[in-house]
Amino acid sequence: MSADIAALLADLAAESAELDEVLEDLDDAAWQRATPAVGWTVRDQVTHLAWFDHAAVTAARDPSTFRAEVDRLGTGIDGLADRVALDHATMPPRDVLVWARTARREFLDVYAELPPDTRVPWYGPPMSVASSVTARLMETWAHGQDVIDALGLSRRPTARLRHIAHLGVRTLGWSFQVHGHPTPDSPVRVELTAPGGGTWGWGPDGATERVTGPAEDFCLVVTQRRHRADTALTATGPLAEAWLGLAQAFAGPPSPGRSPSGGAADSTGDDLRRPRQEF
Repeated sequence: MSADIAALLADLAAESAELDEVLEDLDDAAWQRATPAVGWTVRDQVTHLAWFDHAAVTAARDPSTFRAEVDRLGTGIDGLADRVALDHATMPPRDVLVWARTARREFLDVYAELPPDTRVPWYGPPMSVASSVTARLMETWAHGQDVIDALGLSRRPTARLRHIAHLGVRTLGWSFQVHGHPTPDSPVRVELTAPGGGTWGWGPDGATERVTGPAEDFCLVVTQRRHRADTALTATGPLAEAWLGLAQAFAGPPSPGRSPSGGAADSTGDDLRRPRQEF
């Protein structure tokens, strides 16, 4: 296992443990609490993560079976996330927690053994091991944010946000494509204030199109957990401004995202058909 993959898996394990700590002491009523994703409860957020962890393990261990299942789904892929939530809507909370823990542990173990150059099939183009692990980290953080918001809690941003911010930058072109717009051909400079200080940067220093602000705010916007108006992000230039209005770091059909000031649109942040950008 390469050092980069090991570090990614360690960050995913840490993100998982942080969410697990929140879930551990919830009573049954809290598991049924509505989250900002319309129609989804806390339980739905967690069963979503567990189900797709299991799917990712199948994709790695038995690619032919996984591809056959994707072919069988056909156009039904777009509604898969909601069907998963519905199918597990009455699962006892303790069973959900055990399932989530087991599925995540299995994912971490299986992906630690994969050669770094492995291409893993998914609900779209195959992904590298690094992309697969980063996708699970992004999903854990984003769906975890919905849980945190539903419970009225807060959490401390960590350096793990760099992975999510990187994915957000890499999916700039996808964000325009999925909303029916041409892929921009002008660069955007992204400069984010990292948790604890320092700056993370992407894109040429001299670019006139720029996005600046806290890394956590950028991650909340690209995963559509906050409307950009409710963040401290600054966009300079029409392309940068447009991007923040439709940024979508996850795959699937175009999503309207969240409304300003804590409102919600029909956005769950599905992780089905990953964007075609690669790490």
